[in-house]
Amino acid sequence: MLEVYSWPTPNGHKVHIMLEECGLKYRAHAVNIGAGEQFAPEFLAISPNNKIPAITDPDGPDGLPISLFESGAILLYLAGKTGRFLPASTRAKYEVLQWLMFQMGGVGPMLGQAHHFRIYAPEKLPYAIERYTNEAKRLYSVMNKRLANSRYLGGNEYSIADIAVFPWLRSWKNQGIEWADHPHLKGWFDEIGARPAVQRGVEVLADLRKPITGEREREILFGKRQLAQR
Repeated sequence: MLEVYSWPTPNGHKVHIMLEECGLKYRAHAVNIGAGEQFAPEFLAISPNNKIPAITDPDGPDGLPISLFESGAILLYLAGKTGRFLPASTRAKYEVLQWLMFQMGGVGPMLGQAHHFRIYAPEKLPYAIERYTNEAKRLYSVMNKRLANSRYLGGNEYSIADIAVFPWLRSWKNQGIEWADHPHLKGWFDEIGARPAVQRGVEVLADLRKPITGEREREILFGKRQLAQR
């Protein structure tokens, strides 16, 4: 059985959805990032960047255990383990991988900054809010244009690229997005959201998450605790 160390955030949901889609047996362990559990030595042993999610698989390559951090790497590992959601042909595989990298390098970091400056930052900085809201709109436009000519982000088949992007778009309102500006992306979003495995995946650990309201939580997530030696 796979052990999954996670929290109900977009990056956590990516892995939860993939596990549900693949029908793999797993056990979810909550790592409460607002309480600082990501800095526990046991978690840092498998996720040295103190970020969720991370997994351990007792039946890894060559039958030996393996642990992995970084959600994109975990998606690739699970796709390889199951032979699902990543095409076999070289051309089709790289069509998917470029959109997975688009999520990892663009959608996640930029929408994360939009969330931070629009919602969590203690000081409302107009320049930062405008900068990241505009970047969110640009990224949505890139995806909308792609989906005007392709059923899924990576091509004709549902893939890890769609699994990676979908959880980040669930907070579209917090990112300053109007769906009317992105009709093709909205159709894709609704289709992905209707998948039973996706619906199960976004519910994993969801009852544990609470709004970030306290100064201690903000310090743990955004303050000097991130810079402390460990």
